[in-house]
Amino acid sequence: MSKEAILVIEDEKNIAELVKYNLEQGGFRVLTAGDGETGLDRARKEKPILVVLDLMLPKIDGIEICKILKQDDKTAAIPIIMLTAKGQEADKVVGLELGADDYMTKPFSPRELVARVKAVLRRTNEKPKYKVLKVGSLELEAEKHIVTLKGKAIELTSKEYDLLKALWEARGRVLSRDFLLNQVWGYDESLNIETRTVDMHIGQLRKKLKSEEHRIITVKNAGYRFDDEL
Repeated sequence: MSKEAILVIEDEKNIAELVKYNLEQGGFRVLTAGDGETGLDRARKEKPILVVLDLMLPKIDGIEICKILKQDDKTAAIPIIMLTAKGQEADKVVGLELGADDYMTKPFSPRELVARVKAVLRRTNEKPKYKVLKVGSLELEAEKHIVTLKGKAIELTSKEYDLLKALWEARGRVLSRDFLLNQVWGYDESLNIETRTVDMHIGQLRKKLKSEEHRIITVKNAGYRFDDEL
């Protein structure tokens, strides 16, 4: 069993216990917190390897917790998977913009959650391949993990960066949503994870690329490709 822990911040006791049980079955040590205040305190003190964070929490909500953790240098690198209820679409987008690594909508499959946790941790622990990519007014420098537009750094979440890098490195090939889920999130296609995860991230990425957003092209019924022509 891993010595490092995953922190589950969830006020619904039955959901917290279900998540805890399945993560423990997956080989993880699990800490829990039943409200936002306690969860934030535990995250700061315990420095977990990942946080499973419900958005609707008493005392301090999940969006605020995400914001605080990602703005603190001591906790900014901790991956976060958000748990949201149906109808919280705006909150999902805000959470992703703040730097959350992924989200799941309730009700969810415990098996899928464990798979997502493992995928996020696997991606977090991978060693980057250093290179510099340039096209138009965009530049991606892998060693520094930054993207610049007209010489100014663009603030991208980790998944937005990974998506852009995967599309860019494909050199114009069309990448399906399932492929991107596997490549960027590390998911097994057999889990039938909703491909809207990719679409939401692509939408946010395009907004941040501004004058270069046209380079990410939607190919109907196929996926996405990156136009690297000057």
